[in-house]
Amino acid sequence: MTTPSAQPVEITVRGIILGVLITLLFTASQVYMGLKVGLTFATSIPAAVISMALLRFFKSATIQENNIVQTIASSAGTLSSVVFTLPGLLILGWWAHLPFFTTFLACTIGGVLGVMYTMPLRRALVTNSDLPYPEGVAAAEVLKVGTTSREGAAEGQAGLWAVILGALSSAVYAAGAVSTWMAGEISGYFKFGKGTGATGMAGSSSLALMGAGHLMGITVGIAMFAGLFIAWGLLMPILTTIHPHPEQVFADAAARAGYIRANEVRFAGAGVIGVAALWAIGKLVVPVWSGLMSALEAQRKRKSGEIDLPRSEQDMPVWIVGLVVILSMVPAGWLLMDFIGNGALAAIGLPLVIAGVAYIIIAGLLAAAVCGYMAGLIGASNSPVSGVAILAVLGVAIIVGLIGRQLTGPNVEQALVAFCMMVTTVVLAVAVIGNDNLQDLKTGQLVDATPWKQQVALIIGVIAGAAVIPWTLNMLHDVYGFVGEVGHHAIKPNAELEAPQAGLISTLAKGAIGGHLPVGFLAIGAVIGGILVVVDESLRAMSKGRLALPPLGAGLAIYLPPAVTSPVVVGAVIGWVFEKAIARAKGREIASRLSVLVASGFIVGESLLNVVYAGAVSITQDPEIVSKYIQPLPKPWDMLVPLAGALIIMIGLFIWSAGQAKKIETDN
Repeated sequence: MTTPSAQPVEITVRGIILGVLITLLFTASQVYMGLKVGLTFATSIPAAVISMALLRFFKSATIQENNIVQTIASSAGTLSSVVFTLPGLLILGWWAHLPFFTTFLACTIGGVLGVMYTMPLRRALVTNSDLPYPEGVAAAEVLKVGTTSREGAAEGQAGLWAVILGALSSAVYAAGAVSTWMAGEISGYFKFGKGTGATGMAGSSSLALMGAGHLMGITVGIAMFAGLFIAWGLLMPILTTIHPHPEQVFADAAARAGYIRANEVRFAGAGVIGVAALWAIGKLVVPVWSGLMSALEAQRKRKSGEIDLPRSEQDMPVWIVGLVVILSMVPAGWLLMDFIGNGALAAIGLPLVIAGVAYIIIAGLLAAAVCGYMAGLIGASNSPVSGVAILAVLGVAIIVGLIGRQLTGPNVEQALVAFCMMVTTVVLAVAVIGNDNLQDLKTGQLVDATPWKQQVALIIGVIAGAAVIPWTLNMLHDVYGFVGEVGHHAIKPNAELEAPQAGLISTLAKGAIGGHLPVGFLAIGAVIGGILVVVDESLRAMSKGRLALPPLGAGLAIYLPPAVTSPVVVGAVIGWVFEKAIARAKGREIASRLSVLVASGFIVGESLLNVVYAGAVSITQDPEIVSKYIQPLPKPWDMLVPLAGALIIMIGLFIWSAGQAKKIETDN
């Protein structure tokens, strides 16, 4: 029997209100950032910091209540990833604006299913797994520091300062890039050979990405370095040489490399991710099944009174999970049937709806499992959900193409592509929420939270986020429009938002339906992925698990721009050097924990700064709201300053961590 002291305050009205308010703010900002740069950031840690700052005035506040707030708010950073697909329906010209209820329902159905699927996945990927969950662990450390600092513990006080100093440093550093005072990207590209070959390297001015590299660890860092080498040391030089694209006019080597990356290397990266994802699914079949069976057995024993599960192992009852999954087929079917309406696909509406609902249920489970595994491996922020969306849209396009192959008419192909995009949106929502919830559940495990309460909290966050996404998307669409749109007259012309993933995924859907898919580059990636899987498994076998080269990490580095992945590699290396340097130092374990909090602070500071900036841009509708008042540094100082600044800040704060740890150990 659990004692009264084992039932801490978790779900409260004040916590729900605070979590929902943070979700609304973060989701609106995340939608803008996702459309602008094609990336979203995890909101768990910033939400945890905000929650602790506000709830610390209540004596009854607990670490578990703060955890519920960050769980609700974490949906903002993940559910907003539907901007990787939804704008594609506007780019296609299928809609002039996003219908609120249709968009809200698609996000909600997918989000709720994502929460349901985490029940068996939690046992397989959290309880019975040694995956590192970098962001989940970091969020737990932030929550623990907030609790212990209030109690006056020396390490807690130092840890809180580690978060604060890391956050302030990262925010100031990010402000320099946002204001264009210093370069937001450090890059260098060059031509070689007869003038057609090109390659180079780039890195974002981002302490958050470097901090994420430290949290991921050297193993994933090396895998990403391998991916960067494959992409920019092998594929880019070869492809730019043998595919000169004379029909394109390139201003310089950077433009040529960017074109080849976007149209060729990225597809190879998607192929690597696809093979790695399928391999991950295969490896997860047994543990996921075991997790489901153990959950069913635990439920049976609880009903019979044989056991009293600890609160920290109490999932949402299996029968509720199953019932919700089954009942979700009804609104999903209505959503797809309403989407088809009386248009070009009305004649095959029923088989399309049946196939679409089945695909959402089955592909959603597989996608949630894969994304959950990737979140455990490299963190929710770096989990390549857009790569999963690519696989999802290709899968549904094949099915839809077979069903609609005999239909003819001027609008049939567009309608089939639009239907694929809608199904993919729901599957993507399933995947990203499953991805996020597993990260949250890892945090909950470390702070002794109740799983089913976290699952309920995330459903609340899903509903709140789903309500603000269509409104924000429509506002930004009306003001700016999206690259690739035809016939849309934006309020502010010539300022289109890139919406890069939506453009890519809609292109893939059109290619799959119309028979113009870049199979060659996907096949190249699949071969590379197969080789990486073999290398990874061989390393694990020969070293008895001490060495690895995660193929998903390598595939991610091939798929994403180097500006995103190279800072992660740098952060992983600096973190590894720091861990080696303190291996025999006094207070090394404390120093290691403090360095994790510094890295977490980097994510907190940059995330909050970007939230404020994105919110200001959204309100004023002025993307130059800051930069127009700032005089940029002259070249080459605009790139030398951020490079030197990042290294000085990161190394300096790690040295500070070692000094604080030594002092704490000596005083004790």
